[in-house]
Amino acid sequence: MTLSMVARCERTGQFGVGAMTAVPAVGKLLAHAAARTGAIATQASVNPYLGLDGLALLRQRLCADDVLVALKRADPRVESRQFAVVDAAGRTASFTGSECIAWAGALEGEGFSVQGNRLAGRAVLEAAAAAFRQHAALPLPERLIEALCAGDAAGGDRHEEESAAVYVVDLEDYPLWDIRVDQNDEPLVELRRLYAVFRERLLPEILRMPTRANPAGDPEESEA
Repeated sequence: MTLSMVARCERTGQFGVGAMTAVPAVGKLLAHAAARTGAIATQASVNPYLGLDGLALLRQRLCADDVLVALKRADPRVESRQFAVVDAAGRTASFTGSECIAWAGALEGEGFSVQGNRLAGRAVLEAAAAAFRQHAALPLPERLIEALCAGDAAGGDRHEEESAAVYVVDLEDYPLWDIRVDQNDEPLVELRRLYAVFRERLLPEILRMPTRANPAGDPEESEA
């Protein structure tokens, strides 16, 4: 099973991808996002170039639908793929190939798309989407974690998950959040734990790092 979500935070303009799956290292090739640009998740029979080339198209200010069309046209095995796009304006587009293992599909909402294959059914997507909407006041990485957990609780997989990840970009070329659980018997539990650790210990350091606007960074800044 793979369950993922791509999203744009309306409050902050951040883009993110959250995912979990029944094989190791879901965060390695599935999640793609760029500041002020958009985000893409590529899964099922993974083609990393759907993410890489998709971001290149988004940087040209193509909308999500046009990016989807271009990516489908360029992939000779597109029916084995599943992927989703959210663009700079929060518009979404998704594709589930006919060769993806059932149950497979996607659910798009305002500023997000949630998709999966080898799921128990559409109720998994509905639960993840509902949780994402319900927690609109939370930071984007927390909303993605809540969505994954809700999907899992709704019977997300017919196999046990092994890995989970959250990847979020803000204004810089480097990510604000990149949390990966590459192999664990309870990857979502570990994802929550790592998020709390990173929020307390790593996020303040990232916020002090150099930016394009401030190449020196702020070594004395303590705001988290």
